[in-house]
Formats: sequence, structure tokens, C-alpha cells
Amino acid sequence: MPPHRSSGLNAALHTPRLVLEPLLGSHAAALFPILWDPGTQRWIAEPRATSVADLTARWTRNETRTSPDGATAWLGWAVRRVEDGVYIGKIDAEVDAQLAPHLAPNVGYVFSPAYWGRGYATEAVSATVAHLITHGVTELHATVTVGNDASCRVLERCGFERARVLAANDVIRGVAHDDWLYVRRVGG
Repeated sequence: MPPHRSSGLNAALHTPRLVLEPLLGSHAAALFPILWDPGTQRWIAEPRATSVADLTARWTRNETRTSPDGATAWLGWAVRRVEDGVYIGKIDAEVDAQLAPHLAPNVGYVFSPAYWGRGYATEAVSATVAHLITHGVTELHATVTVGNDASCRVLERCGFERARVLAANDVIRGVAHDDWLYVRRVGG
């Protein structure tokens, strides 16, 4: 992926209530408690960082937000509220420049349970989707663990449609879980 496209994709985003900042190692201290919250852990399959230092190192290693071969943009944003500067979650997305330059095969998000039900996730995901579309992405995919109805509603509000079940797609704390695949297509 050309560096100019990757940096353009990983730009800061603004909504009326939120700022989405490109994810850096310096965001680890604010976001670590959210990632370890029992409410979010119920749905997260990614390997958990064991400490703030571990998460800082992980995110600092890839502040360019690209895969080692440079082909895929691994985008990430720390989400904070405008009114008080509090970090409330994060969003991730991938864009593969070689195999499918108009596809974001993985859009994901996690928000602090303290801020659930206030429309922040919908606002942030909508901003991310609009941003990716502006940069030429015409199809976006997201997966949601079956049973996570709140996340399903967020994606549906953002124009995603439920496509199918992906059997045993995720492993959460050693247990296989089915996921719903959601797809959003632009222009057809």
C-alpha cells in the first residue's frame, strides 16, 4: 500500500461529539481498562494484553498501521468524547491494497460499557464507514458474535446487512463461537 494512501486512510476523524484519533502506543493507558472490562471481554476474541506496558509495546510496534509486507492498512482509532476528552473506545479496520483495494474485510470496535446505549458506537462507526468510502472502499465486512445484539443494531444503523452465520469463527476464552457476517456495499 502506498504510504500516502495508508496515512490518508488513518487520518483523524471528527463527529459532533467524538474525535477518532489514529491509534498510538500512547493511547494504551486510557484504553487498557476498557479492553479488560468484563462487559467487553464477553465479546472480544483478540489476544488480551497482560499490562498497559504490553499494550503500549504492541501498539507502538505498528504505529505505521500497515502489515509487514506493506500491502494491508491495519487502521485503528482511539475514540474520545469532545465534551470532556475521555477515551471511550476504539475502532479497527483493514484495507488490502493488492488483493481487494475496495474492500475493508474487517471493521471492528469496542466501547466502554459505561458509555453503551448513548449512540457513541453508531456515531463512530458511521464516521469510519464514511471515511473509508471517501477513500474508495466500496464494500465493508464486520463480524459479530452471535448473541451480541447491541453490536448487531450498531452495524444495522450504519447500513450493514446481515449476510450469514460463520460457524465457529471466533474463539473466546477457549470456546468456539459462531459469528454473524455483516456486509455494507456502496453503489450496488
